[in-house]
Amino acid sequence: MRALLPRLPLLLLPLALFLALFHPATLDIGNAGWLIRGSDNGENALGIHAWLHDPAPGVLRTYLLNAPDGVPLLFTDSNPLIGIATRPIASLLPADAQFVGPWILTCLFLQIFFAWLLLRKYAPGPIALWCGVVLLAALPTLANRYVHANLMAHWLILWALWRFLDPGRAGSNRGWAVLLLIAALVHNYLLMMVGAIWLTAMIERFVVADRRGRVVLAGGVAAILAMVAGLAWLLGAGEAHALAGNYGAFAMPIDAPLNPGTPAYSRLLPSVAQRAGRGFEGFQYLGAGLLLLLPIAALVAWRRPPTEDQRASLHRLRWLIPTLVALTLLAISNYPDIAGQTLPRFPLPDALISALDLVRASGRLFWPVAYVLVLVAVLAAYRLPRAQADGLLALILAVQLIDLSGMAAVVRAQSAEAGAHRLYVLTPDPRWDAAVSAARDVTFVPPDATRDLALFQEVAWRAAGQRKPVRLVYAARDSIATVERQRRELAAFAAGHVDPHRLYVLAPDIAVSAAAARRFARIDNVPVILPVGELTR
Repeated sequence: MRALLPRLPLLLLPLALFLALFHPATLDIGNAGWLIRGSDNGENALGIHAWLHDPAPGVLRTYLLNAPDGVPLLFTDSNPLIGIATRPIASLLPADAQFVGPWILTCLFLQIFFAWLLLRKYAPGPIALWCGVVLLAALPTLANRYVHANLMAHWLILWALWRFLDPGRAGSNRGWAVLLLIAALVHNYLLMMVGAIWLTAMIERFVVADRRGRVVLAGGVAAILAMVAGLAWLLGAGEAHALAGNYGAFAMPIDAPLNPGTPAYSRLLPSVAQRAGRGFEGFQYLGAGLLLLLPIAALVAWRRPPTEDQRASLHRLRWLIPTLVALTLLAISNYPDIAGQTLPRFPLPDALISALDLVRASGRLFWPVAYVLVLVAVLAAYRLPRAQADGLLALILAVQLIDLSGMAAVVRAQSAEAGAHRLYVLTPDPRWDAAVSAARDVTFVPPDATRDLALFQEVAWRAAGQRKPVRLVYAARDSIATVERQRRELAAFAAGHVDPHRLYVLAPDIAVSAAAARRFARIDNVPVILPVGELTR
């Protein structure tokens, strides 16, 4: 028992962090109502919900959404990793199961664990160790992803750094293959970040290896790239998608690490509003405590030499500098901002803009850079004598917690509704279930889920639960075939061709043809065209 006490924070810290940011009722897997309120997390839950109820799913693809084309789980912001784990036990789960809350708690456990693995051999004592773990693990950018649970898997970045810092682990492509496979099944942006660290490790290994070692290394790299490419194809990358063409719209402002952006996110530092599109995806605020630590750490590093362990790790981290610079430039993009003000733009060739469409939310790419900065700063603090390191990091942590307490309150308020355990708020009328039951499929006119995303999620949740296809979805990417199909369906509706077996959910200003007028109704004040089967009830 005594041997377990030093590691007790590995259990307590994630729980404390979770309760500071989320209502405990979010852990109830049968409590999905707090999610389907018009957020990305609602799409996450909806995609898995459809996948679990789909009588004939594809490979990590459901045909109950965006029917008949279907949609890859990844493109619904769902978690393919959770999909793989839950599909075999679907019959044992609640009908309205959600995994967003449990996933977030799992991410926090792994975040603390990998931060501990990174720091444990360098810390002069337990106080400095656990203060450093919290400072490294609980960056504000992690909490800011509360609306997009898959992207709370920052532990994948810490895992990659842990592998990178050890020459033996860094050179083993077996371990990297597992990490890259998991990252690919969680989110493509995290795959890019982890992949950048892995490729740097391979370059470093290639430089120091002999001829035979380079051949083996090249074979391992080729195998991993083939695995990732094959998985990407299964996840939907092989389809033809319309390009968004907006790389740079969601970039990181240059002042993002210093600027909370939202007044409620910092109790100690002023904020300047960022331009539209930059304040969320480009949010990179470090917190007042870490901003205080960085110059102190630089001074300590200048005056005190590193230990042998630290020297070896810092030498390895130098290999990452070109990668981190490239990620930073991609994050800022060719449309730089500072403090809400535009700076001179740098046009790029059309071909390059098309390639960068894959990272249109480029502001996220600074995350590995931030983690390395904090890691190096904490390691510098560990060079101090034990009492000084304990005192400094405890002070820094106290400043950080005070500064970010407002942000924690804002984030926690977003999940407060989970305590009500209420599934539907916009569509409580039982006639919805009857209308869906009588329909062959369901659609919205116009076919735009984002026009009223909360309404779409509630209706689609009901439909998927009854295994009735929905002919649209809010997806990260729309295939060209889907866009064309929906254009044809909207034109047919406008021409008066209304499918008698379809439930139509209408926008308030949509005109109804004379042929469909007798099927028109309002449910919860939402205009609908009922399927003919419902009229005979």
